Amino acid sequence: MPQAKIGVIGGTGLYHIEGMTDIHEMDVDTPFGKPSDSIVFGKLNGVGIAFLPRHGRGHRIIPSEIPARANIYALKAMGVEHIIGINTCGSFKEEVRPGSLLIPDQVIDRTQGRVGTFFGDGVVVHVSMADPFCQVLSKVLLDSARESGATVHQKGTYVVMEGPAFSTRGESLLYKSWGADVIGMTIFPEAKLAREAEICYASVCCITDYDCWKEENVSAEIIIGFIKQNVAIAKQIIKLAAGKIQLKRGCECASALKRAIVTAPAIMTLEQKKKFDLLLGQYIEKK
Repeated sequence: MPQAKIGVIGGTGLYHIEGMTDIHEMDVDTPFGKPSDSIVFGKLNGVGIAFLPRHGRGHRIIPSEIPARANIYALKAMGVEHIIGINTCGSFKEEVRPGSLLIPDQVIDRTQGRVGTFFGDGVVVHVSMADPFCQVLSKVLLDSARESGATVHQKGTYVVMEGPAFSTRGESLLYKSWGADVIGMTIFPEAKLAREAEICYASVCCITDYDCWKEENVSAEIIIGFIKQNVAIAKQIIKLAAGKIQLKRGCECASALKRAIVTAPAIMTLEQKKKFDLLLGQYIEKK
């Protein structure tokens, strides 16, 4: 199986990355089903990249149906240790204008019914999500965004809504009153699962609208108008970031499970150990 240390999960409008060389695709299956699409491997400025379109090419998967566990597991199996997530968002702040970017550092999860863990079935793991994004990778993305000439905002709270319908005005005003900065439908459970997989995860939020707390209602038409602009900038950031990411990690993401496993390995069945070997193998004996 091809290996890559850096993974990119593309959001709305980002279905491929120009400039990749040595490209080949792989259809992958995982214990959690198939990922959103084939994974594209290649090199970007000489750095190995694995690219996966979150909604599938042609945008055919709604947020609630994204196979997030399969997506993250597949990237983990291919050796990915850093994931750059590209996410389309609405803004709750006047100064965070459509066409600009934001690198979030916090999340409020308002989704319903999404499976947000690899574990269960007799194996209990509690990872820390106090800081849901890798601070080291977020800094790389911030520096790359500034270098690209983009208008980028440092830090902010992302509200994850269920979708696929946009917010009611009451919801939008509520989230704004909480002090949230942006809203979208896709960062969770993706970031949670990346933490469970001990993968560094950070996001570039591409702002397309003001949700509906302002006078104009948000619509797909409004969003699409900013997507091409934002996607072009996001691709530049990915190319710059690929050359800045230090492949030797010193952050806490790399050992997120070390103190998170609650179930005693001695009572895990061989079947459980095999199922979770990719994730827990370094911490438990196989016997």
